[in-house]
Amino acid sequence: MKRIPGKCSLNIEEDWCNDRAEPLWTQTEKAECTMDLCADKTAFPGVESYRTFLYESAKPRNDCLVPADVPEPVPLSESSTVHVGILLSTFNGARYLASQLESFAAQTVREWRLYWRDDGSDDESVALVRTFAEGAGAGRCVEVPVPGHLGAMGSYMVLLREAVPSGLPLAFADQDDVWLPNKLEMALGTLAAHPGPVLYCSRQLLVDESLAPFGESFRLCREPGLLQGLTQNIATGCTIVLSSAGAGLVAQSRPPDSSLHDWWSYLMIAGSGGEVIADPRPTVLYRQHGGNLVGAPHLMRLRAWAALRRGRTRFITLLRAHVAALLDHADLLSAETREKLDIIDRGLTGGLSARLTALRLPGFHRQTWQETLLFRCWFLLGKAWCTDTVGLGAEELGGVGGQPS
Repeated sequence: MKRIPGKCSLNIEEDWCNDRAEPLWTQTEKAECTMDLCADKTAFPGVESYRTFLYESAKPRNDCLVPADVPEPVPLSESSTVHVGILLSTFNGARYLASQLESFAAQTVREWRLYWRDDGSDDESVALVRTFAEGAGAGRCVEVPVPGHLGAMGSYMVLLREAVPSGLPLAFADQDDVWLPNKLEMALGTLAAHPGPVLYCSRQLLVDESLAPFGESFRLCREPGLLQGLTQNIATGCTIVLSSAGAGLVAQSRPPDSSLHDWWSYLMIAGSGGEVIADPRPTVLYRQHGGNLVGAPHLMRLRAWAALRRGRTRFITLLRAHVAALLDHADLLSAETREKLDIIDRGLTGGLSARLTALRLPGFHRQTWQETLLFRCWFLLGKAWCTDTVGLGAEELGGVGGQPS
């Protein structure tokens, strides 16, 4: 590894919480970041040359650790040692799928295994993955033949349970993004220093349909944790890597139908007393297009408007579903978590005094003061009658980093 000098310097502590997607990469929270990748609005010249763009255009403008020598993509061969599993669920994703598969093959960590499942596509998604499995992914791909359309949550839980016996750290992958070549290396290096149940996630470089960058996802203003996670998901699925213990924990659970695999994983890891590590460095090109299950609004005013448009009832409905589902897994949670969940549950079902008591819990807030103010107003209004939102999915609740709020 080598350090590439940058052009300018900005201390994160001076600009930790902002109202827009800052185009900054960092090594640690106190590192100096010297990159403005998004100053160049030129689109990537094509899927096949995205590595050249990343390494030749990004490296000279940042002060992050990057590989000294970038290996050429070569077909993967059978390896005696596998270091990480990748979980990929596809559903009519043929338009963008090839670039994601190519980014797996370009990882600096070569020893991976892909567990994949199709969720009922009627396009070329299955053919694309099978072709990849016979070529660059030869000997590394495991198709999980569970039929039917299960949705994102159901499909990823099937993949997770299939892969957990391997004892590997497991990475969620979306079908329409592109991984930076050192994504797995960064995640595994972080997990190696943190035993027990751990969820690693990161920021994302926001790109359009043609992979032209236009910003980065939001930098966190507050530390992640269970109570913060109940109000807002900050763990974007395409960046998540679970430690072996963390994957095993989530696989044991029964998530609510209205949640998503990334949000539920965040809650289970945090609720068990495990660690949620949010890397301020981007690891993924997060493609924004009209077919996103969950998008990433990159301006505060857009996020605020989206939250107001969705309304209180939808938010409280999902909050209740998460609290109830977590309490159903009391044996997997820490004693402190169970106590806090009981207080919040009484706030959701009780009177004003119970709601005020819940809101006094440290960490029961969202990422910014504006979002927290709106959340507290909604929570104080009392019981929400949710007959009009039965089956509401978390994908309808956008938030930080494109994740549900």
